[in-house]
Amino acid sequence: MTYAYDPELAPWIEMFPQTPLTDIELVRQSESDLIADVPVYEPPIPLDVRDLEVPGPQGDPQVPVRVYKPADADGTLPGLLYLHGGGFVLGSVAMFDSHAARIAAEVGAVVVSVEYRLAPEHPFPAGFEDCYAALLWTAAHAAELGIDLKRLGVGGESAGGGLAAAVALVARDRGGPALCFQLLGIPELDDRLDTVSMRAFTDTPLWNRPNAELSWDYYLGAGVRGTEGVSPYAAPARAEDLSGLPRAYVTTCEFDPLRDEGLAYAQRLLQAGVSTELHHYPGTFHGSALVEDADVTQRMIADQLGALRRGLRAALPTSKA
Repeated sequence: MTYAYDPELAPWIEMFPQTPLTDIELVRQSESDLIADVPVYEPPIPLDVRDLEVPGPQGDPQVPVRVYKPADADGTLPGLLYLHGGGFVLGSVAMFDSHAARIAAEVGAVVVSVEYRLAPEHPFPAGFEDCYAALLWTAAHAAELGIDLKRLGVGGESAGGGLAAAVALVARDRGGPALCFQLLGIPELDDRLDTVSMRAFTDTPLWNRPNAELSWDYYLGAGVRGTEGVSPYAAPARAEDLSGLPRAYVTTCEFDPLRDEGLAYAQRLLQAGVSTELHHYPGTFHGSALVEDADVTQRMIADQLGALRRGLRAALPTSKA
């Protein structure tokens, strides 16, 4: 099919790797090569960055996290548990370092980025439980991290957006830390793969229906996706009750197979009484934000940072001369 991509994005499409998820190791290497070519974010203010290991789920290994904090901060700051993307099988804290650093520097927040376990080596619920364990640790250590517990949120992109939605659900259901905000960027939410966009976009760059099928098969196990009994903590679109969740910011891209599940989830949040802001970006595709110089990407970044400042009630940080 041909798609009306944003003119600033279209020339870049042929440069993106088109490796299917059938060979996980090859795709992981291709992703590493791609990210290595992306300019490194230079924060406008000094950041303190620490790599730690925190207690994992009971009986499981510790969870590596990277903590970002404005170095010259006075008093407590909002906090954000950040969950990277990658279809549950790709990505890492290092690959999404610039995303987390930008939020810490330009929102003025303490960001805890989680190195959760990946499928297929570690299928659901491993990665999800790692993320929730990291949230529990963050809340328990809020004082030493300099986080105001009343301004603690969760967020992520793609699979990380789906994990963020799941963490918000489980925090509500298990009586966990009270979250004030959830950032769901182009979220992967529904294993049933039955939306119009998921059926239509079989050949879009970086993410398409064939990759989505493999992603869920790796995460849930072969033969599980689309069947009865899949946990809403794996596929938050299956949650029957979305009431009582933190306010949300949801983004979708026009030529992304995940588009319609994101739109539907945002609508259901609103119907459940959850204050929700939805931004849909025309001419974009899943991962098109890698083209940082494009006007639409700059809008996406600015919109997200603004939503985080509002959602976390954060003051705009200023650099010190």
